[in-house]
Amino acid sequence: MRILLFTGKGGVGKTTAAAATALRCADEGHRTLVVSTDPAHSLADAYGLALGDQPAALTGSLWGQQLDARARMEDSWSEIRDWLLEVFAWAGVQGIEAEELAVVPGLDEVFALADLADHAESGRWDVIVVDCAPTAETLRLLSLPDVAAWYMARLFPVSRRLNRMVAPVLGRVTALPVAGDEVFGATNRVYERLQTVRGLLGDPDAASIRLVVNPERMVIAEARRTATYLALFGYGVDAVIANRLLPEAITDPWFDRWKAAHAEHLAAIHEGFAPVPVFTVELAPEEPVGLEGLRRFAAELYGDGRAADVHHRGHPMRVETVDGVHSLVLSLPFGERGELDLGRRDDELMVRVGPYRRAVVLPDSLRVRTVVGARLRDGELVVDFT
Repeated sequence: MRILLFTGKGGVGKTTAAAATALRCADEGHRTLVVSTDPAHSLADAYGLALGDQPAALTGSLWGQQLDARARMEDSWSEIRDWLLEVFAWAGVQGIEAEELAVVPGLDEVFALADLADHAESGRWDVIVVDCAPTAETLRLLSLPDVAAWYMARLFPVSRRLNRMVAPVLGRVTALPVAGDEVFGATNRVYERLQTVRGLLGDPDAASIRLVVNPERMVIAEARRTATYLALFGYGVDAVIANRLLPEAITDPWFDRWKAAHAEHLAAIHEGFAPVPVFTVELAPEEPVGLEGLRRFAAELYGDGRAADVHHRGHPMRVETVDGVHSLVLSLPFGERGELDLGRRDDELMVRVGPYRRAVVLPDSLRVRTVVGARLRDGELVVDFT
């Protein structure tokens, strides 16, 4: 079972890369499902075929689906939303304003991603290809299981016990709606669903993320940040796809500076993302849409290789021991000292890179040890214990 997630800055061609990869996997004999979790669906446009909220056959071995994220959220969030609406009504907020406040921004995309668990457990597919939302939204989706795990392990049990003690008292002295067991039960189901997805996507042999970039300075910079944040949460990038390179066949002098810039950026991509392999695709004379157009794109992208293979296996987190010093090593490609914060709280190492934070649960061998130093080393954060 393989899960391939494609993401990148908006407009770089991630949907095309995802659609072409899924078609290539199907042509190689894999039962393949390609799913769009991007709220601005364009997967159907890439194939030139109709797609809906349920898997639809595109070829003999390929199915496609554009998830209705809103419907998934209604199924999982309805009990929590109804309670929030009651709370807002008690506070004097009603109507459209209350409806909007009862939905956490981006939550619909999270529930769409959680559908991967159902697809993976169904046994119907050999390969699932996911056309994700642009990078910022994807990072929010992939980091949520870690954030939810922290909440569920520490605050959820306390909140539930406290609610059972306080609810009868509040019911006698105030009309404030108090969350019942159905709200806590719905919260727990959401958490379990997210944890299942986390387990799937955190397995480097089962799931890989592929970053799609264009040879542009800002696009590459965002991809580098994305690689850092994905590593922070333990997700593996097995390939970078450099799309829309100017072909060598273009000889018009007007393009000379563009070609030189593309060559410079491509060299930076190879150097910066090494040892992750970089696949290249030249700018086509026409838009690669439809089955044949996508097959040509995939042929240039993968050559004689197989699209579903694991092209790189990294080790986002490991423990090393040298001369009695134990070190926790976290892969943080492109991480910079100025945007890095560390803290220790009980059995956890708190790591913040830029706006993203993760509580890293320490292995048993490190929990009883003291942090004595930390440093960045060749794209890795090394934290020493003694």
